Amino acid sequence: MAETPRDACAPGGSRYLPIADHGLIGDLRTVALVGTNGTIDWYCCPAFDCPSVFGSILDAEKGGSFELTATVPGRTKQFYFPDTNVLITRFFTEDGVGEVQDFMPVGEGCVETERHRLIRRVLCVRGSIPFRVRVAPRFGYGAQPHILRLLGDVAVFESESLTLALTATIPLEGDACDVWAEFKLAEGESAVFALDQLCDSLPPRMCARLEAERQFAGTVAYWRHWLSASRYRGRWREMVHRSALTLKLLTYAPTGAIVAAPTTSLPEQLGGERNWDYRYVWVRDAAFCVYALLRLGFTGEAAAFMTFVTRHIIPGDGGPSGPLQIMYGIDGRTDLPERELDHLDGHQGSAPVRVGNAAADQLQLDIYGALIDSIYLYDKWAQPISSDQWDQVCALVNWVCDHWDQPDEGIWETRGGRKNFLYSRLMCWVAIERAIRLANRRGLPADLPRWRQCRDTIYRRIMQRGWSDERRAFVQHEDGDVLDAALLMMPLAKFIAPTDPKWLSTLDTLTQDLVSDSLVYRYDPQASPDGLRGDEGTFSICSFWYVEALVRAGRLDEARLAFEKMLTYANHVGLYAEEISHAGEQQGNFPQAFTHFALISAAFNLDRALG
Repeated sequence: MAETPRDACAPGGSRYLPIADHGLIGDLRTVALVGTNGTIDWYCCPAFDCPSVFGSILDAEKGGSFELTATVPGRTKQFYFPDTNVLITRFFTEDGVGEVQDFMPVGEGCVETERHRLIRRVLCVRGSIPFRVRVAPRFGYGAQPHILRLLGDVAVFESESLTLALTATIPLEGDACDVWAEFKLAEGESAVFALDQLCDSLPPRMCARLEAERQFAGTVAYWRHWLSASRYRGRWREMVHRSALTLKLLTYAPTGAIVAAPTTSLPEQLGGERNWDYRYVWVRDAAFCVYALLRLGFTGEAAAFMTFVTRHIIPGDGGPSGPLQIMYGIDGRTDLPERELDHLDGHQGSAPVRVGNAAADQLQLDIYGALIDSIYLYDKWAQPISSDQWDQVCALVNWVCDHWDQPDEGIWETRGGRKNFLYSRLMCWVAIERAIRLANRRGLPADLPRWRQCRDTIYRRIMQRGWSDERRAFVQHEDGDVLDAALLMMPLAKFIAPTDPKWLSTLDTLTQDLVSDSLVYRYDPQASPDGLRGDEGTFSICSFWYVEALVRAGRLDEARLAFEKMLTYANHVGLYAEEISHAGEQQGNFPQAFTHFALISAAFNLDRALG
């Protein structure tokens, strides 16, 4: 649990909490980030990729927020109600102890799904505490005006595109835009605030204390029932289950989509330009997450993603087999234009703030391997794919056989020009190899002679042009000498034996050049320019890949120490952003699905190897 002095965010202090000082709640359609100071400073409604309503994490003045805090000096701690995504923020003062329970109702008995209800239940558990609440929405990423109507116990915030209603069990005051109140709770007393989406079919609905308590119980029951399906019983159960719960929060229930992260433009380096919108479905990220969920026994989420794949990604009805788009909207849309929101300052002044993602137009051949591997595992661990799905897989593999030998932008989405990236070749090999396995295991029709020939050609190409005698390692792109942590996937993907001398030499070289106290850099942007200014932190997914590579190489003591060190970089509630800075701070969009998938995989394989 985090312990934070509240006066650290008082006037005169920093206007921004660090990225890591947040917990996550959600309803499988959208999420909110809740700071350790009790402020919600990121919330998009009604879906992950909609414009923000509360966005003070990207602009403390213009972004909007939902503040709820004790008004006397003290400290706070934050934790999850055990085995759930219900977040508790506790306030410790000289006069008493209070807590805010934050959750979005899910499961049977919750209010209408379309309300996207967000409940903040405040309790005084010891003594007495004065509280302050201020609700200041800023619609359309802070660019769309709204009006406020106070109707008795209901505050209605109405903008052109969205209307929200706040119901409270205490009297509210307001001006033209915001509402606020100050109140004091004695031991055993509580107050409830509920924020709902309104439309013609959803009039305002009160949320009294009894209803909030009932929805709290229902939401707790939902998350615990869901988590009970996990098959993991290993050493790091708490962290693995927190990662699983986080991945579940990043799923969009109506379509089965899995977003890469629920935020946009949280900087990879303070003051840098590496700020991207991750609220979309990356084929690669989502496919890897399916692997993690299947490994734990969550076949329902994998089935839902397979439905999304069949409906929106892989070709049907004789359509073109590629190149596949690398990312999609959560509803399957393909048009994701990138633009900058110049009116927002960015997190701690780190502009630009971007929405949309131009990388959607890139060519990234590695996604074929991730996608077909996830289909192969789904067929093996969940249920057999259909004949139509197999025909679609065959079309994809045939396209890979025709097009693998071309430069692309690669897994890291560089904007410095296409290259013959080794990781892309590796994952094209995976795509064909897994399809061959599937065809052989199921006796499915396929052009196996052609597939085998192409698979073997890619293998020889990697071994001949991807190996550097000078570096004694496999390298980032053909005929080069730059290292790349993505190649940690080579033994994980079963391309090379984890104890092969060439791989062990590569692992040692990567350790020497890219690893810093268990933390792994993707590559050296000075040696391999990626078209962007500034530096970046270590990539957490690569750090967990490194652990797994050590495990498979039989270096279990090193692997366990590296894994335990990585766990110390999690935030107070077990969440990870995309990167970790030189000072150990979380950087980039938060939380990152990729990182939590890799944690699950590393924990599973390390635990199994330790016996």
